[in-house]
Amino acid sequence: MAKMTSAQAAKELRKLNDQHDALLARENKSREFVAAIQEDVEKIRPDYDYAGTQAELDRMEGQIRALKHAINTFNLSQEVPGFGMTIDQMLVYIPQLTARKKKLDYMRKKLPREREDSGYGRSSNIVEYKYANYDISAVEADYIKTVDELSAAQNALDQVNSTVEFDIEM
Repeated sequence: MAKMTSAQAAKELRKLNDQHDALLARENKSREFVAAIQEDVEKIRPDYDYAGTQAELDRMEGQIRALKHAINTFNLSQEVPGFGMTIDQMLVYIPQLTARKKKLDYMRKKLPREREDSGYGRSSNIVEYKYANYDISAVEADYIKTVDELSAAQNALDQVNSTVEFDIEM
């Protein structure tokens, strides 16, 4: 059993997945080979231990499952201070705030009235305007509030992920 923070566990998970991928790549290169008819097959046969490779892949996959389970369990149970949400809820909330920020950013940059481009293929002497059907200053205030909330949420989540330790059985 090991104690890790979520940030440490995520780095360990990336390392395990990278090692697993490398072993699979080595297996793919060595499990089959091509030899010319005049070559001595035994001299050019690459080293490959089927049983040993499968055992190592199984061991790594077990570690990956255990690590992911520990992270998921931690994310389901650990509350992020100041938000009244668990980490898994924050992992949904932050993309929602990001989408809201993007929409509000687009809206706040509009003018109350903008000339509409007639576009290609339309020949018209009519000048059209597009009007903002909302209070741009209210959108600007909501944008600032959303940016501040997003920043606070990211910082709070980073704080938990880098300081709170949990047990991992590997």
